[in-house]
Parts: sequence; C-alpha cells; structure tokens
Amino acid sequence: MKNSLATFNKQLLLFTIWVILLNINCVQTTTVPWYENLPAVAMDYKVHIDPGKEDCYFQYVNPGATFYVSFQVVRGGDGMAGFAVRHPSGQIVHPYQWRASSEYQDERSTGGYYSVCIDNQFSRFADKLVNLYITVVRYDQWEKYAKELEEINLNMENFTSAIITVEKNINEMLQYQYHSRGREARDYNLLQGNNTYVIRWSIAQILVIVFTTAIQVYFVRKLFEIKTGSTRSRI
Repeated sequence: MKNSLATFNKQLLLFTIWVILLNINCVQTTTVPWYENLPAVAMDYKVHIDPGKEDCYFQYVNPGATFYVSFQVVRGGDGMAGFAVRHPSGQIVHPYQWRASSEYQDERSTGGYYSVCIDNQFSRFADKLVNLYITVVRYDQWEKYAKELEEINLNMENFTSAIITVEKNINEMLQYQYHSRGREARDYNLLQGNNTYVIRWSIAQILVIVFTTAIQVYFVRKLFEIKTGSTRSRI
C-alpha cells in the first residue's frame, strides 16, 4: 500500500512539473508572431484616419527578410496624407511626406518591429481612408529547403532557383495588383464625389433660378397693379 501511494505521489509530481513547463512554453511562444516561420506574408488593410490624428502600426520582420510597405489615400479631403517608416533601431528610414501615395522597401532587414505611421494632422476637418499594403518575404527559406533536399541526395538546384524566381514574380504581381486596386478605388471615389458635387450644385442653381423668377414675377405684377379707391369731389 505504501509503495503504491509513493508511486502515485511520484507520478503526480511529474505531472505537475510537466504542466508547469508546458505553461512556461506557452507563455514564451505567445510573444512570437504566428507568421514568424512562414516564408512570405502579405497583408492589405483599409484604415480610417480621423482629422488631426496620427495612427501607427507595427509589423514584425524576420532578420534577412525583405520588407515592403505602401500606402495610398483612397478618399477624403485633398487626397493626401503624411507617411513615415521607423526602423526597429529607432531611426526614421522614410521621413514624413505629405503625398497621395508612397512606398518603402528594405531588401535585407536586420529584423524587429517596424513602425508605419500615417499622419493626418494637417487636415483639421476632413478624415481620410487609406489603403495600407505590407509584405514580408523570406527568400532565405528557399535556401533552407535546398539544403534539406541535398541531405536526401536530391539535386534540385534548378528547381529551387525556379521556385525563388516564381516567388519573386508573384510578389511583384501582388504589389502591382495592390496598386491597381488602389488606383481603381481612388478613381471611383473621385467620380462619386464629382457626381455628388454636380448634383448638389445643379439643385442649388435650380432653387436660385426659381426664387429669382418668383421675385421678378411679383414685382412685375406690382408694377401693373391698379389701385382703386374713393375719390373726393372738389367744391
């Protein structure tokens, strides 16, 4: 009985230690982004910036990866906003510029969290809708795959180089599609805004014409109106 109790206590102790180690591992892994081990990540956002405000977004980039970010103002105000990128070291690698669109690329990053900021402080009354596109591509992952293939004695160098070329072409195509979608959305919002402006201006002109016509008719009728009244006889 004592031996079975001691065995049970030992198993319980081992189970408790295992649970503690598992929780520590979970806490450590939760701080790591879920996309850290992926060879490529592409994200497309539409963000709303309030008047006189500045919003910053942070993107984790693996060491040696290619980081690309681009922004384009879709609608709002003068169609421009400030855009800046800060390196994980704290250095501003893309200074603020008040433009309708801009982009930045770091072909070989040192790794860390990049800060992407969109500034609308110069616009005090108009909010902005901005299209933000971010990609992180790890071309070194293909070399890792090539080494794994070499370990199993497969000569796949041509195949691996072809995959890298295809990956680069796909990334360029995604960037081109993003710019095309951004231009399309910008043109659509511009046409919609012009249509609304023309309709409102036309209605205002019609109301002014109707009001002016009514005033003219009123005064013309007053001009030809004959006043009738009692006449006094003279002695």
